[in-house]
This record gives sequence, C-alpha cells and structure tokens, in this order.
Amino acid sequence: MRVLFVCNKSPWPLREGGPMAMNSLIMGLVKAGHQVKVLAVNSEKYNVDPDSIPEDYIKSTGLELVHLDLRVKIIPALVSLLRRRSYHVERFISEAFRDRLVRILRQQSYDVVQLETVFVAPYIEDIRMHSKAVIILRAHNIEHLIWERMALQARNPLKRFYLSDLARTLKKFEKAAVNRVDGIAAITRKDAAFFRAATHKPVIDLPFGVFSGQIAAAAPPISGGRLFHIGAMNWMPNEEGMRWFLDDIWPELHRLHPRLRLTLAGRYMPHWLKTGYKPGLEVVGEVDDARSFIEAHDVALVPLRSGSGIRIKIIEAMAAGKAVVATSVGAEGILYTHNENIFIADRLHDFIEFVELFTSQPEKVAQIAAGGLKLVHDHYNNDRLVSRLLVFYAEARKRLSSVGL
Repeated sequence: MRVLFVCNKSPWPLREGGPMAMNSLIMGLVKAGHQVKVLAVNSEKYNVDPDSIPEDYIKSTGLELVHLDLRVKIIPALVSLLRRRSYHVERFISEAFRDRLVRILRQQSYDVVQLETVFVAPYIEDIRMHSKAVIILRAHNIEHLIWERMALQARNPLKRFYLSDLARTLKKFEKAAVNRVDGIAAITRKDAAFFRAATHKPVIDLPFGVFSGQIAAAAPPISGGRLFHIGAMNWMPNEEGMRWFLDDIWPELHRLHPRLRLTLAGRYMPHWLKTGYKPGLEVVGEVDDARSFIEAHDVALVPLRSGSGIRIKIIEAMAAGKAVVATSVGAEGILYTHNENIFIADRLHDFIEFVELFTSQPEKVAQIAAGGLKLVHDHYNNDRLVSRLLVFYAEARKRLSSVGL
C-alpha cells in the first residue's frame, strides 16, 4: 500500500508529542512493508534543518519540508476575526505548500492520503482534484476544545473573548472538515465519540503506540522523592497547567515534604520558570535523550487543566515503568483506572494524598507503575495499532470504490 502523509509539522525529530504520534504510524507502516511518503510543514515554531535529517530516515519516508511562516501576526489575526474565519487554519494556507503537494500527487499515485491534524485540511480539494486516494484525517485532538477550555480559564475579559472566538471559528472549520474526508482516525475513544456525533463518516479510535522494544520489561523500584515533568512549554496548556501547579499546589507540598524535588524538562521554557521560580524546583530545559531523563526520575507529573486528545508523555512514562500522577484532564483519553495504573489528582488534597503515599508507601506507588506498564503492553502496542489502521484503510478504500469515486 502507498500512503502519503501530509503533516502540520515534521515527524522528525521526536521533540514533541505531535511528531511522536505521526512517527509511530509512519515507521509502523514502513516496518510492515508499506511505501510511505511524507510532506510536512517547516516553521519557526518547530524548525528542522533539512541537512540534519538522517539519510536513512529520508530514504524510508521520502520526507520533504516546505517552510511556512506560522508566526502570529496582528493584522492577519484581525482580518480573520472580522471575516469569522479560523486564524489557526488560515496560517497553514500556502501556495508553495499546495504546489509541492500537487506535484507529489502527479508524480505518484497513492492509495491513502493521511492528513495529520485538521490544520492541513485546507488542501482536501487539491487532493481530490489530483488523486483517487482515500483521505483519512488523523485527529490528534478535538482542537477547538483546547481553546474553549483555555477561554474558561482566562481571567482577562478581552483575552477570554478572543480565545472564545478562536474556539468558535475553529470548531466551525473542524466540523466541516470531518465531513469532507473519507474517514477519521481519532487518537482517543472520547474524541472518536465526538467525531461520530459530528459526521456520518467512519471513525476509528487509534491512540499513540509504543514499539515493543521501547517497553520496559518491568517497573524499576522507587528510589527517591523525584517528580518530573517533560513537555514543550510553547504549547499553552502545558505552561498554563504548570503555572497553576506551582502557584496553587507545589508550595504546600514542599512545605509538608521539604525533601521533595521536581525537575522540569522540555523546549521553550518561559523566563518565569528559568529564574528559579520555587524551592525544590529544578528547570533543565530541553534534554538530549527524553528516555534517559525519564528513567532517572521516579514519578511523572501531568497537571493539565486544558487540552484534548492524549498525552503521549503519560504513555512514554508508563512504558518506562514510571508511575504517573495527573489531573483528570491530563489523563483524558488514557484507558486508566485511578490508583491502579495512574493516580488522579485535581485538587490540593489529592496531591497531598499522593505525596504521602509516595513517601511512606513507595511499594504502592511501584504497584501503580507496574499497572501502567501492563496498560501499555495491553493497549498501546504500536504493531497492533498499525494492523488496525491498515484494516481501516482497506475498508475506506472499499467504500470509496463502491460509490464510484
């Protein structure tokens, strides 16, 4: 099978959740013997030097990058506001990207074109015009839901108004886009339920998967009071969640347990975090090897208050045999059971309860970590997920052929 991936950012390197989710399916299909081609946006927000891409990766994926200027600009943002269009989506419309996409479609026929995120959906009509492939939308999130939740958290009335408008226009585009493709691969069961209600098109829930060789054989013992968070801070829900945690939760946790330590890793650390914001906090920024960083700590912290989709950082931590403490929003999309394979904490007393458990009953926390590891084995094995996707592709192609398109 020949599959063209059209991506809102490069799937390489694996520095963020989105690229990791794309790469898991791309390399899973390559591993299964299918022909893959990748066309991706390159931008200031997630910039990749083409010369730094390994030759074997380019050979196996045919990765090509087209630069788009995705920086937020006041005048285009105001124009989108006045025209009631989604500024999130408008930034991705590019003649250069369209031209390269059309040339690729003319040079090679494809069985499937997979759109990675709704932000590349403006190119659906170009694909229809130049290809007979089925079009699958891989929905990494319910995108408008992220902005609705951030609007609810905003205290400034003007900011709340603008975020609400961004959410409304994105929701309108998102609902229209899902009815223009041939199938939707949602990243969680909850997201899949939303899309099934929004369209008559077939929907599959297909979470992020971990390759078998990346899953630990067993959960390591708890070795100290070391919590960690890893995530790019240019994604607003990450920064918003961490600010809430450090303002409202961490001071009391650290007062009760002065030896407790929290290490933050990830790209684009804001100035307010770099300046030694709280006692017991260490900010290391971007790390060369995320897996080594995870393995050097005990418990993953995911304190999100907005967002959608699935938190890949949770699956990664579980695959490494680490316990996870997360808000219910942070854990959304994971097939979890509280206190069995994850610990859910939404309020201060929940976090206090977990830290008491962490410090006095490390064996119980180790059991939670083992439960998370089993969850990854059972539900997030990438080979099984790719097999499900291939069946979904085949069914979509059969449906498209039956209507003569």
